[in-house]
Amino acid sequence: MGNIIAVTGATGKKSGGAFAKLLSENIETINKMFPGGIRTLVRETSDTSDLEKILPSAEIRKGDLKDQDYLDKAFDGVDTVIHIAGIHSTPTLIEAAARCRVRRVILVHTTGIYSKYKAAGEEYRKIDEKVSGICKENNIVLTICRPTMIYGNITDNNVVVFIKMVDKLPVMPVVNGARYSLQPVHYEDLAKAYFSILTDEETTGNKDYILSGGEPIELRRMLSVIGENLGKRVKFISCPFFIAYAGAWFIYCCTFGKIDFREKVQRLCEPRTYSFEDAKKDFGYAPRVFEEGIPGEIEEYKRMKKA
Repeated sequence: MGNIIAVTGATGKKSGGAFAKLLSENIETINKMFPGGIRTLVRETSDTSDLEKILPSAEIRKGDLKDQDYLDKAFDGVDTVIHIAGIHSTPTLIEAAARCRVRRVILVHTTGIYSKYKAAGEEYRKIDEKVSGICKENNIVLTICRPTMIYGNITDNNVVVFIKMVDKLPVMPVVNGARYSLQPVHYEDLAKAYFSILTDEETTGNKDYILSGGEPIELRRMLSVIGENLGKRVKFISCPFFIAYAGAWFIYCCTFGKIDFREKVQRLCEPRTYSFEDAKKDFGYAPRVFEEGIPGEIEEYKRMKKA
């Protein structure tokens, strides 16, 4: 049966899982758009119990997103793909989409493409270039979403690291006083953006959207807000960038290149703020600010500690 929507990352605890909930809450709209139904692509090892409760009518196909045979079968009869499971599996996925004559693709990539540091941005730029070329050659309607640092629950692998450090360390070590700005985005705001893009192809087709948080915030302020929510006053000890970078070089040389933190130190002091004006104009994107979004994640962290 045709006119199917295929979704990757729907078992995730971040924006993919939140997007699945939005599909469920708006199932009548989705059924009209895609009378062939919803097909979810998940890993063999994924726990699908929550997904089965949220979207009981959805078809679940287990497999590897880098397996062309699996993708060819999974994309049979698919009209639209929304890929939330990660940028590194995109090249294989887009090749399969072209072979299976998928009409529209929505990709969740990253603002890392804009990094001035080679390793951080070059791989992402190459993937985007390949994807754009294949879509143009095959007349696939392409939309790329570019979130900033994602947060909102303890599986984010980003802000939760800061939460643990603030909670456990008597003094917070930072580089250059942590006086540089970030713009973290809440995973639920991302899910809403994906849904808006999905349901308004006329406006969002063949466009890219930066999906950043409500306002830029200095890392120092982020850490202080985390401390306030933990009931702690954060004390900082700052290391100049040149010392931190020299230390990274020292480790690199002593391990004969096996441990390389050099670019991580560089990116640590790279401002990462981006305007979401296009998303705001096209579909009313209005993400929350960090001070509003972080309390929920910290409450989840506190429950985890007690468990």
